[in-house]
Amino acid sequence: MHLKREIIKYVRDGAKRQYTLDKECRICKTIENLELHHYYTISLLVEKWIDKKGYSPENVLDWRDEFTNEHRKEMFEEVVTLCKFHHQERLHNIYGQAPPLSTATKQKNWVELQRKKNE
Repeated sequence: MHLKREIIKYVRDGAKRQYTLDKECRICKTIENLELHHYYTISLLVEKWIDKKGYSPENVLDWRDEFTNEHRKEMFEEVVTLCKFHHQERLHNIYGQAPPLSTATKQKNWVELQRKKNE
């Protein structure tokens, strides 16, 4: 199969219906332009997982449900709702577009510190 998009988009498509956004940004409480941030970068989890399993990226539709089931915590619990500004322009400017998996706790702490500063 020839993929027309990045593998991660196929994985997210399979999980999207299970995502839930909070009603406001965790940091500033705005209700505008809300986005879901995964503390564990899903693309990095996928790369590590398919390497470990020996699966072919091109067969993403065959294994994406298995991946999602094995990574439920990272996909649906280790997340935070942020406004676009705090997500894209702040958090990702600090930790990069694909934050290393080892920075998940640092990201959580940063979000909570920013929330406290905004109170």
